[in-house]
Formats: sequence, C-alpha cells, structure tokens
Amino acid sequence: MTQAKLGECVILITFIALYGAPKLGAQASAPATFASASSSRVLPPAPSYIFPSRKYIYSVQWRFFNAGTSTVQIQPSGPGEQITATADSTGFPDKIFRVHDIFNATIESRSFCTLRVAKHSEEGPHRRELQVILNYARLKSEVDVKDLKSSESKHVEFDIPTCVTDVITGFFYVASLPLAPGFSQTFPVNDNGKTTDVMIRVEGRDRVKGPTGEFQTLRVEVQPLSGPMKDKGVLWVWFTDDAHHVPVQMKSKLGWATLLFQLQRAEPPVSVN
Repeated sequence: MTQAKLGECVILITFIALYGAPKLGAQASAPATFASASSSRVLPPAPSYIFPSRKYIYSVQWRFFNAGTSTVQIQPSGPGEQITATADSTGFPDKIFRVHDIFNATIESRSFCTLRVAKHSEEGPHRRELQVILNYARLKSEVDVKDLKSSESKHVEFDIPTCVTDVITGFFYVASLPLAPGFSQTFPVNDNGKTTDVMIRVEGRDRVKGPTGEFQTLRVEVQPLSGPMKDKGVLWVWFTDDAHHVPVQMKSKLGWATLLFQLQRAEPPVSVN
C-alpha cells in the first residue's frame, strides 16, 4: 500500500472520512445545489429522549496495526448540545502520515438540527481550519476555509434542506431512533457544507465482545446515497440493544481498506447488558 493510501486509511478514523477534507481549489469554490429525496428528513427527538453526557474513547485498527484513537463527547451548551470529536494517528501510520483532527458541532436539542460546525485538520502536510454556519433562514450553508500554511482563505455557500445533522452528531441521531431489526430511515447529513442523503438499516442482532465487555447489540448498516462514497464504501455500527443505544463498535470498509473501531473506555462507564 502506498503512503498516500495508508494516510487515507488513517483519515478514516472518524465518520468524517466518508467525505474527506475540503480543499482550497476551484472545485471547492464552485456552488452546488442540494436536492434531497422527499423521504429524507431529520426527526426531532422524543420528549423523553435524554442526550448522553458522556465521553467515548475508541481505538482504530487497520489490519494488524493500531492506526489511531478517536474520542467523541457530548455535553450541554446553553440551550443546545455541544459535540466534540478528535482523531489522532498512532504507531506506524503516525510515522508515515500524521493525523490530528478536532471537530466541534453545536446542535439544537429540540430539533436535532446542527447549527454550526468547526474543524481543525492536521493531515500529513496539510493544515486547515473550517467554519460552517447552517443558515436555515436562507437554506444555505456558509463555509469559510483557511489554509493555515499559506493563509489562503475561501468562502463558499451550498444549498441545504430545512434541517440537517452532521457526520459526528449523526451517530447520536441514529441512537435516538426506535432501532429494531428491519428498521430503516434516510436522513440528510452535512459535511464541509455539502449535504448528502444517508440511509441506515438495522440488519439484525449480534453479541459483541470488546475491551469494555460483552454486549447484546443491534447491527446498523450506513450507506451514503450520493457523493464521492456512493457505491464505494459502507459503514456498520453496533449499538447496544437497550434504551441507550451506545455505539460500542464500528467498521468501515472500502475497496482497499477495512478499519475496525472499538470502544476502549467510556466516561462514565457503559453498563454491560
């Protein structure tokens, strides 16, 4: 495997990798029109739903290598919720293609709509800052990207529907749904300002054993319906089969790489079912 492809493997440390980092070129500045299927929507959480105030720490494995670590945390922030995620390469991959990414999203609790996203990306030789405002009054995402090495900046805008989630908050959105074998839903996901429809389907139940214990889980397949990863990649997430729907394991598969994410630790801990 080439260094570039190994680097791409490491960038897949989080769900962000389904779409990749923005680039400051002509393609990035070109406007795009979003056309969502009528059945694609973000459903507001049930009145009884409680956002989990918890931090999750995952290991990332590629073949026999420990490729990196990823953390995801959700906590109250004013009238909404704040999602923070990090991705860091480790071991052998870190020596070839270093990754250090920080992701922050603010969401509106009553609707589950993402309001704004900020990213700091250090991937190999690249250093970038990204700010996205989801302006639902204008039905536009307002995107500002800055190359930290060249100081070059770009402002672009894309069409959005009346409510979108993002690539990290999407995990918690799926966890809020009435998951059961056979359940499926399509919803819009925004990353780097661009929106695509993603379909989830609960394939069945599995007993999963990992570093934090053994869990009865629901296996959920995630498929992008448009964008660069359509028909090229798939993601599976194993949520605990209880009211909390904790994502204890994830597996992403592309033609050239398969990565396994396993929950190493949760703060506070996740109870074994």
